[in-house]
Amino acid sequence: MKGPLVLVGPMGVGKTTVGKKLAKELDTSFMDTDKIIASEHGPISAVFDRLGESGFREIESSVLTRCLEETGVVATGGGVVTTESNRKALASHSVIYLSTDGKHIASRLSTRNRPLLSSGTDSWESIYASRKALYKEVATHEVDTSGKSLAAIVSEISNLVRDK
Repeated sequence: MKGPLVLVGPMGVGKTTVGKKLAKELDTSFMDTDKIIASEHGPISAVFDRLGESGFREIESSVLTRCLEETGVVATGGGVVTTESNRKALASHSVIYLSTDGKHIASRLSTRNRPLLSSGTDSWESIYASRKALYKEVATHEVDTSGKSLAAIVSEISNLVRDK
């Protein structure tokens, strides 16, 4: 595998869960931009409180840049595509957009650790609608996760990557 395989998509779609399993399947490393940010700067909600969304996005861009220099699977935060420089950086990489119909999102989301979800699933739906075109813009492939098992999603992505 040359360079990273990047997973993008809305909050709660399963980028981290899929990414870990996919990295194992492909026998490569796994990186999670949100986990890296939290380990270096504290909880994301605290970073938002301290620096605001723009400050968080600057840190996120820096972490993404570092991850794109590595080989492995990269799970990104849901808002990584909102920054134009990130979209440009992703353009030269394999990017899988994990899309969803949203039916199971409410059971997956904890609004406690997600600063942008002040009003729960209504916030999620609005945010997803505003970002959907950006996910499609950066994606080399789209994988619809709706109603699929983790194994099926990982298998589909593995097949896409191996066919290259």
